[in-house]
Amino acid sequence: MKRILNDIKTAINEADYILIGAGSGLSTAAGIEYSGKRFKDNFKEYIEKYHFTDMYTSSFYNFKTEEEKWAYFAKHIYLNNTGMRGTETYKNILKLMQDKEYFVITTNVDDQFFKSGFDEGKIFATQGSYRYIQCGKACHNKLYDDTELVKEMIEKTVDLKIPSTLVPICPVCGEKMEVNLRKDEYFVEDDKWFEQYNKYKAFLNKIKDKKVVLLEFGVGFNTPGIIRLPFEKLVSDNNNYTLIRFNKENTSCFLDIDKKVIKVKEDINKVLNELV
Repeated sequence: MKRILNDIKTAINEADYILIGAGSGLSTAAGIEYSGKRFKDNFKEYIEKYHFTDMYTSSFYNFKTEEEKWAYFAKHIYLNNTGMRGTETYKNILKLMQDKEYFVITTNVDDQFFKSGFDEGKIFATQGSYRYIQCGKACHNKLYDDTELVKEMIEKTVDLKIPSTLVPICPVCGEKMEVNLRKDEYFVEDDKWFEQYNKYKAFLNKIKDKKVVLLEFGVGFNTPGIIRLPFEKLVSDNNNYTLIRFNKENTSCFLDIDKKVIKVKEDINKVLNELV
């Protein structure tokens, strides 16, 4: 552990730039767990009525009515995004940045980087955000902040249903609204999404031939083509790149880059506390 900590500190201190990649494992480490006690404490009525087992699988449940669906999602969204502040885990990562120039790419939809003080202009959330809703058929590319709507839904939920008057309807085509999550072909990539995508690409171009550390936190295999594989390719193609991979389950690499990878299976919070 001591050697790993020293290697991480040295790599970060010597780096010109930091590229952060974050998956669901990071938010789980931050306490945003979708199962276990946190789920049972907050969704007792849903467990009894629908026999839900966790928040992830519950989000795919085929509710009979929009009133039932939004009663559930309002609670889900509030608990995992709009009702949350930044967590210590994410704030500790920000402390590691100090005076470093950084950029973040994440598949998480909880906005924890933004909530924890990271520059919103340096965050590319590829898969959307619980903070926004969109037309369910993507008839236009505008997103709508759902923060206040979610609060009202929760306040007016009765028997696990919201009032019909609160069911969100697309103001353009009249279709049902959905949470802005990349779950099907109707996912809306608005102007802000493309702006951040272009900034990410510009950052990658800027750091070519520089000394770079790629910090990868809790990225699994659900969507390896977004962060895990591209990060390995960047390290493989650039002699001055070092990958620091935090993953309790699997730190192995697809590419032959082991000599340029610091693999961390220890608890993320424990390591971060030692580093800051």
